[in-house]
Amino acid sequence: MAPQRSDVLEREATILDSINEGVFTVDRGWRITTFNQAAERITGVSREQAIGSPCCDVFRANICEKDCALRRTMETGTPIVNATAHIVDEHGRRVPIRLATALLKGRNGQIVGGVETFQDLTQVEQLQKELHARYSFEDIVGRSPAMIRLFEILPQIAASSSTVLIEGASGTGKELVARAIHTLSPRKDRPFVAVNCAALPDALLESELFGHTAGAFTDARRDKPGRFQLADGGTIFL
Repeated sequence: MAPQRSDVLEREATILDSINEGVFTVDRGWRITTFNQAAERITGVSREQAIGSPCCDVFRANICEKDCALRRTMETGTPIVNATAHIVDEHGRRVPIRLATALLKGRNGQIVGGVETFQDLTQVEQLQKELHARYSFEDIVGRSPAMIRLFEILPQIAASSSTVLIEGASGTGKELVARAIHTLSPRKDRPFVAVNCAALPDALLESELFGHTAGAFTDARRDKPGRFQLADGGTIFL
C-alpha cells in the first residue's frame, strides 16, 4: 500500500527539522513554502508566520534587493555554495550567515521554486573578532622609540613570505608579536602553530616537527603529521 501524501509530508518535515542548518523553500512567486526548526531558531520567526510570506520580508537580508543568491540560482540554474550575507532577525539583530542555494524541481523536471540552506555564523564571527583583538599589533603596549618603530614595520613584515627572526628575553611577548604578524598577513585565515622546542625531548624533536608514519618507532601506532605540515600555508612559530 502506497504511503499517504500526508505521511510523506510529515516524514519530510521530520527530516528537515533534524538538520542543524536553517532550510527553507520558496515557490516561483518567492513565497516561503517550507521552513524548518533551525530556520525558526536563527530568524526568530515561527513557521506559521513564515510560510506564505515573501522571503525578503522574513529575512530582510543585505542581499535581498540587489544580489539575492536564491534569485540568481533560479534565473541561471547554477547552485551557489558558501556565500555569506547578513539577515535581520525578528528582534532587529543583525545575524551573519553562510548560505547555499539550489533549484527545486517537480517530478517532470520543471522548476517549481528554490531551496536555501543557511548557517548562523554569529559565534564564528565573534571568535574571529576576539582573536583579532587579542593578537592585533594595536594591543601591544609600548611607547619607546623601538616599540613605535616596531608598530610601523609590522605591516611591512607581515606582507612578506620570508622567515622572520623575533628576538627578546623570555616573557617579553615574542609570541604575541608573531601572532600579530600572522593576523596582519595574507596567511591570517590559515593555521598559526606555536612550538616550544625547549619542551620537546631530543628523541622526539624530529618526529614532532616533521611527523612520522605508523611503526617508525616504538609506540608509533599511527601516522602523525608534523608541526610543519599542520602549519602548511600558515605560520609556524618556533
